[in-house]
Amino acid sequence: MFWFDGTLHETSVAPVDLTDRGLTLGDGLFDTSLARNGRVFRRKAHLERFAASAEVLAIPFDLAAATQALDALAAAIGDGIVRLTLTRGGGARGLGLPDNPEPFLFGAASFSSPGASFPVLALATSPIRRNETSPVAQLKALPYLDAILGLREATERGADDVLFENTVGHIACVSVGNIFASFGPHLVTPPLADGVLAGTIRAYILAKAGAVGFAVEERSMTRAEFLRADAIFATNSIKLLAPCRAVDDISFASAEHAGIRRLQAMLREAIVVECGRA
Repeated sequence: MFWFDGTLHETSVAPVDLTDRGLTLGDGLFDTSLARNGRVFRRKAHLERFAASAEVLAIPFDLAAATQALDALAAAIGDGIVRLTLTRGGGARGLGLPDNPEPFLFGAASFSSPGASFPVLALATSPIRRNETSPVAQLKALPYLDAILGLREATERGADDVLFENTVGHIACVSVGNIFASFGPHLVTPPLADGVLAGTIRAYILAKAGAVGFAVEERSMTRAEFLRADAIFATNSIKLLAPCRAVDDISFASAEHAGIRRLQAMLREAIVVECGRA
């Protein structure tokens, strides 16, 4: 299912401008969200982040159109995944910004596979480094080749996802999500300044984890410290909260961790409240 120019389509029908900067330069953004019962979980947070990211990149953003696309696709798919993509639009050759950009917004929705939410993951570390100095490290910007290549390497090694460090050796993130580590009652996640995406589920955990007994910290972690955690988990809008059973050859009993189970239950309840069904 696709959305383009205010209309839903069963197949991809949008014309492709071969000068579109999203296609030629990766000059754009995307947002991926979870639809349940025809509604988007964390809808307001997704739209606000999308608008804020477009402002950072100085791409004109039509909130009304994005809202319409998000809601229409969620209603059409029922239970599934909704992605919106925004590019700066067409432009002349070169890197200079067009004087009067005409941004291109489109969306797509698909059914999610069984077990897409709350999976248990094995992670593999990567020699690829997350660039914490990049202004787009905190945005869902279109260029994702580092994540694609890192994930390919991790799956070739038998893992489910890749764990990235940044250029100064601090734990950063997984391919398309954030990472948390539990040290007793303390729950730690890397700060945005370490090259971390401002994830919507990350923000939810930071705001709500205190209700299930965690004291939450945003601070840098070396790999050595991270691997001493009691349990670890990854978050994103589709996986929601995924306990990690291993990092390389080190095992973790994250799926059995009582605090992680309480967080998962809290997320399920929140989905029922917002969407009417878990």
